Amino acid sequence: MKILVLNCGSSSVKFQLVETDLERIDRNQDRLLARGLVERIGTAEAVVYCEAGERTTKDVGLELADHHAAVAKVIALLQHTGALKDPQQIDAVGHRVVHGGDFRDSQLITPEVLKRIEDTVELAPLHNPHNLKGYYVCRELFPEKPQVAVFDTAFHQTMPARAYLYALPFDYFRRHRIRRYGFHGTSHRYVSYRFRQLTETSKEETNLITVHLGNGCSLAAIQHGRSVDTSMGFTPLEGLVMGTRPGDIDPAIPLHLMAKQEMTHQEVSTILNRQSGLYGISGETNDMRALLESARKGHERARTAIEVFCYRVRKYLGAYTAVLGQVHGLVFTGGIGENAPRVRELSLENLDALGYDLDRQKNDKAVGAEAEISKASSRVKIFVIPTNEELLIARDTYRAIEGIENP
Repeated sequence: MKILVLNCGSSSVKFQLVETDLERIDRNQDRLLARGLVERIGTAEAVVYCEAGERTTKDVGLELADHHAAVAKVIALLQHTGALKDPQQIDAVGHRVVHGGDFRDSQLITPEVLKRIEDTVELAPLHNPHNLKGYYVCRELFPEKPQVAVFDTAFHQTMPARAYLYALPFDYFRRHRIRRYGFHGTSHRYVSYRFRQLTETSKEETNLITVHLGNGCSLAAIQHGRSVDTSMGFTPLEGLVMGTRPGDIDPAIPLHLMAKQEMTHQEVSTILNRQSGLYGISGETNDMRALLESARKGHERARTAIEVFCYRVRKYLGAYTAVLGQVHGLVFTGGIGENAPRVRELSLENLDALGYDLDRQKNDKAVGAEAEISKASSRVKIFVIPTNEELLIARDTYRAIEGIENP
């Protein structure tokens, strides 16, 4: 089955064309036929990149008025590069949808499912409306093709009430659905599944902590294949320090800023979403690579930003070790988690007594590739596993269409 995977943002479309089926999934031999990115949609300076096998195409300075034009350009490029002979070769479309409310699994999009997704827009106004644009476009372009929504939140719907409830008046949960939802679920689920493949272990005998570190960051405590806690909450603001988000803060701080500096709700939101985190502390950048280089050159605020970032990871690792009781594996993933050995080392500092015994030589060599980085004597196996959310979306799309339960 050839599946087009779409991840639509406000002015971008990230895409992959993947051939998969049950046999390919079992053997981890899904075929990536093409992948690419459309940026600056809605301008006369749009950029389109497509890689298919050995053929790479990049067009710049295009005028793509909307997502309909962008997806149409993607289809044309898939044909131009030879990934498709005919658009009708696409068997289905899988969409990344950030917020799925209380959906516990990926869903074949029916009118009823679409209505429920649309009802969650108020919970993720910066993401869901744009995620849904891909569905609306493909409904026009491929009216007979099945489409599937794969939710960032679904994996965390197995959390018990003690983990997802906030200690607010209970009526806010009942009336307004205020609770911890968690995000990055496709990433956490993919790397936990891949860890079990690499270590040849089953769900029932595996407790994991997965650490997704990128511009957005989160941890998940996974017990026997089920998420039982995660660091992001009602929104992606909660938890770890991130590129431009602060993670956990005293909830009185926004109220104090609004009163002290007469800030509006929108101004405070901008500070929390775009001006905090690594960028806020360093005053320089949210790019971890640049911060590590600046720290090496003696930039004090860059060094402090890195230390705060890693300290927060370390605190959550200790907390989730307590949640799980026994931890068999720890996985680092995401752009920072996969490519920054120094961040991994600092995040695991002084955790030997909890069973996290890092092999520094292995760690230094593990950049952007699957690798075990723990010592042979370590009680917890520590891995770096590059995430592949698009592949998981393709697999879930196939399973949802065929009525196959997720592993």
